[in-house]
Amino acid sequence: MDIKCIAGFATITRAPAESAALYRDTLGLPLQQQDDYLFMDRFPGANHFGVWPLAMAAQTCFGQEQWPGHLPEPTSTIEFELENPAAVETAVEEMKAKGQVFIHEARLEPWGQTTARFISPEGVLIGLSHTPWLHG
Repeated sequence: MDIKCIAGFATITRAPAESAALYRDTLGLPLQQQDDYLFMDRFPGANHFGVWPLAMAAQTCFGQEQWPGHLPEPTSTIEFELENPAAVETAVEEMKAKGQVFIHEARLEPWGQTTARFISPEGVLIGLSHTPWLHG
């Protein structure tokens, strides 16, 4: 087998209206609709795929190895890349103005990436990020 890329990623939701509001309205993704399925094709592909232990995600987000009980445990993560760290900060402010609650706002991670994170309606850990090594 010779995997070439991530061909697709879709969230699975029990709350389609809430999810559509986040991805289409708040994040501004150009989603099309076919029946009840929202999608976009030919969106630039993933530059990273990983298997991230929950304890590491909790450490990154909260500085502890246990995921807080008041938040749903994420089963996946997706990061949306922005052009620079200031764009991450601006996106956070825009989304907060629309009511989005963040786990943490824009911050510089020890590995050099600027990231802000929140949980989607379907329990996906979503990052808004600037990853310098993807821009050079």
